[in-house]
Amino acid sequence: MRGGSTGILLVHGFTGSPAELLLLGEFLNRAGFTVLGVRLAGHGTNELDLQLTTRFDWFRSVLDGYALLRGVCEKIFVVGHSMGALLSLKLATLKKVDRMVAISPPIFVHESQHTELLPPREKCAGLFVKKSHRKLTNVPPAANQTYRKMPLLGVHELLALIEEVKKILPQVKAPLLILHGTEDHTAKFSSAEFVLNAVASGEKKFIPIAGGGHLIPLTDCRELVFEEVLKFCLSV
Repeated sequence: MRGGSTGILLVHGFTGSPAELLLLGEFLNRAGFTVLGVRLAGHGTNELDLQLTTRFDWFRSVLDGYALLRGVCEKIFVVGHSMGALLSLKLATLKKVDRMVAISPPIFVHESQHTELLPPREKCAGLFVKKSHRKLTNVPPAANQTYRKMPLLGVHELLALIEEVKKILPQVKAPLLILHGTEDHTAKFSSAEFVLNAVASGEKKFIPIAGGGHLIPLTDCRELVFEEVLKFCLSV
């Protein structure tokens, strides 16, 4: 979505799609920003595609989106949700990112996800776990059209990405805003404070979203999320 000379790259999460950040993107575009929502490799198609991709493929998708924005914008901000927040933090260690927002970063996966039951990687080829059907209201239809199952190989890739990002957080120096729901049962709430304390950003802020779950860009608290993101993007 074309706007001004400052571009905002939106990065969605694991098994998701760009539609999950469409409402936020439209909101930021109306405020004058150029916005690009990247589609991560293996996402927005089918579960078999996702099974064949790795964290390196996902990050290359983010690099592609960054390059596209860099070609038309003077400044680049990055907003990532969930796994997209991890990929955005990694991007900030390698490319010039003027400001960035991490929404619900899953540094620690909530115990309700039972990752301790994940079989060893060598036994996961062709194995999937069911996902519940998403029935959010007042969202773009595609935001509810998520994968109905996730490949266990992909879960291993996500966990490997988490460990990689934990190690490189001290290299993040871009101004950073973190938003995290207090009732997030996918990424533990303590993830946000871990990121806040680990990064080297001179300007950093953490805003807890009271009562918010994992999908705070899509649920009832999204207006607060949008306003805080915009406020941060305008405070240059």
